[in-house]
Amino acid sequence: MPTPPENRELSPYTGWTRAHWETEADELLLAVRPYASPRHGLLDLPGPRPSWSGIRSDGLEGYARTFLLAALRVAGAHGDDPHGHLARYAAGLAAGTEAPGDDADPDSWPQPADVRQAVVESASVALGLRLTRPWLWDALDDRTRQRTADWLLPALDPSPVDNNWWLFGLTVAGFLQDAGIETDRAAATIDRSLDRIEQWYVGEGWYSDGDNRAFDHYNAWALHFYPVLHAHLAGDRALLDRHGPRLHAHLDAYTRLFDADGAPLPFGRSLTYRFAAAAAPWLGALTGHTPLSPGATRRLASGTLRYFLDRGATDERGLLTLGWHGPYEPVLQSYSGPGSPYWASKGFLGLLLPAGHPAWTDPEQPLPAETADAVTALPAPGLLVQSTAADGLVRLHNHGSNHVGSHRAGEDDPGYARHAYSTRTGPTSSPEAPDNHFALLLDGKVTRRGPAVPLGAGPGWAASRHTPLPGVQVLSATLAHGRAEVRAHLVTGAPEGTAVRQTGWATTPGGPTAQLHAVHGYPQDAETVLLDTGATLQGPDSRTAALHGTTTGSETLFVALASLTAEPSPAPVSTLAHVRVTARTLHVTWQNGTTSQLALDPEDL
Repeated sequence: MPTPPENRELSPYTGWTRAHWETEADELLLAVRPYASPRHGLLDLPGPRPSWSGIRSDGLEGYARTFLLAALRVAGAHGDDPHGHLARYAAGLAAGTEAPGDDADPDSWPQPADVRQAVVESASVALGLRLTRPWLWDALDDRTRQRTADWLLPALDPSPVDNNWWLFGLTVAGFLQDAGIETDRAAATIDRSLDRIEQWYVGEGWYSDGDNRAFDHYNAWALHFYPVLHAHLAGDRALLDRHGPRLHAHLDAYTRLFDADGAPLPFGRSLTYRFAAAAAPWLGALTGHTPLSPGATRRLASGTLRYFLDRGATDERGLLTLGWHGPYEPVLQSYSGPGSPYWASKGFLGLLLPAGHPAWTDPEQPLPAETADAVTALPAPGLLVQSTAADGLVRLHNHGSNHVGSHRAGEDDPGYARHAYSTRTGPTSSPEAPDNHFALLLDGKVTRRGPAVPLGAGPGWAASRHTPLPGVQVLSATLAHGRAEVRAHLVTGAPEGTAVRQTGWATTPGGPTAQLHAVHGYPQDAETVLLDTGATLQGPDSRTAALHGTTTGSETLFVALASLTAEPSPAPVSTLAHVRVTARTLHVTWQNGTTSQLALDPEDL
């Protein structure tokens, strides 16, 4: 399929226009066709391993998530479908629901009542049907419509998983309401789902993804995406007036998490969904609830799509792989299967905007990360966002998000437990050499961070506390300015002489420059050592600097300066700030003469 010419006048940053988005959608959809089952009910995509739900569920996932892409593509073109996408998915719908649960039928779908993952996929099926109703659902025979409704109805029951999964039932209910099917039951599901996520709203546009303070990108492409899109499609003004401003508030922070090169911040799980990260900014433009200008919205979304496609997200067959740039197994979860990456389809939500919408016709404008240096505190989730305009690099300092139950037992989850993340580094997957980690070293073992208790965030700082061992606490704080970071850890309760280690950013060859410098608590002649940390999602051969020290009493404060920059020949990090310590208080004078002060006392933070 020929690639449309770039338009650097309209899109000076990315060169891409709406035509590029339509072409990429078509190419992704055409590439999966050879893997369809005989009557198109399943898409059995190749991959390194099946998910924990099994091959049949994975085939449904491939169907459902690519159907969502087809729906966005065709609905955005008001039914124009030159490649016949919808006809194939209509045939698959009829085949998949003819004898659901029949393993002898190569096209049959698993039942949502039997396979939990089918509940997830029912949301994509329902949303696809809702978006394409005039061209697909309304053209189906009554028997197929009834079978489809019967297959969808179990999703109206209470969610089997107590997190963003509640919104899959909401999404199914929204379609059934529109179609006039079980409308009272659907309305009850919508109310119940919204009531549940309301209990997790912590303010400032942020939800916890469940009860365990899990703050990550699921806020954008699930916890805001489904309620706001439902309100928009239903024309529910009251619901949109309630949830739209929350989306606006969230986007004010979320859009700061995108690098000038288009990379979203790799923080949390399900990173293989890649450019699904663009869904929420498009949703803000679609509903009018966004802090971004139309040109900045397209610049962000096109930059993100190009970031991945230019770095090998699709293989030689045109299929999205399980990974980040290309295939990368450590980024996967046990629920990840060959069809999982196609939830990236959400990133094509902008195709619902008319071709004449300013988000498509206005010139691209710069992102927040490239307009000015910024350090943004997010007290509700306990995060600190740091970006530098000279290189467009974004860093996130984590003092409040947990998802400790999502990884192997006895280990921290690399996607949540690090003290810091960036758009161009790590995280490492090795439990022995984690990046951006402060640990006690006992018998050669590195202590976990475990659940972090947020202690607050304010202008230029954030702090938290964790318990690496019974009776031992570590109070951690980050202060940031420009590209400089002050990392402080107050260790209490550890035996005198306990070894500690602070690691820095894990960088790959050709990547940005990472620096780490001892300030207080470490030996006066402390030098950083380099640890080989293996591959990260940024590439192979990563290394991280480390500082070593020992506790000197029942309470020891360790302070270091760190920096990550893509500037050429950067000055030593020690020149970026002067740090003076009095008891538990940090006094920082930054390079430009401004000052910061922070007392590391839980009662004062």
